[in-house]
Amino acid sequence: MRLFGINIPDQKRIDTSLTYFYGIGRTTAQKILQEIKLDPTKRTKDLDPEETNRIKEYIEKHLKIEGELRQVIRSNISRLKDIQAYRGMRHARKLPVRGQRTKTNSRTVRGNVRKTAGSGKRKVDLK
Repeated sequence: MRLFGINIPDQKRIDTSLTYFYGIGRTTAQKILQEIKLDPTKRTKDLDPEETNRIKEYIEKHLKIEGELRQVIRSNISRLKDIQAYRGMRHARKLPVRGQRTKTNSRTVRGNVRKTAGSGKRKVDLK
């Protein structure tokens, strides 16, 4: 099945399948199914076109997903950089934004950058 340009797996439950969209997690998927009164244990392949249409209409009307959400997040980050907020500066320097320590364990944001040298001792060449 394909919605909003994303392939959704047919064999999985619909509440799990909806999490394949960027911007929809487990809680939001369960809320969507509860609002449109659809059984969350139903498989994606068992949905009829009317149920698929209800899901699509609800998401279009109430949520921002995929490209639109990414664009909003990108504009929020650029606004923080423009006003030179602390969080914006951290984004610009590619450092953790939410108060994590940086002496160790900031690999997620910085990538696997090893800035420190080894032990400091140079290996002596054998003659």
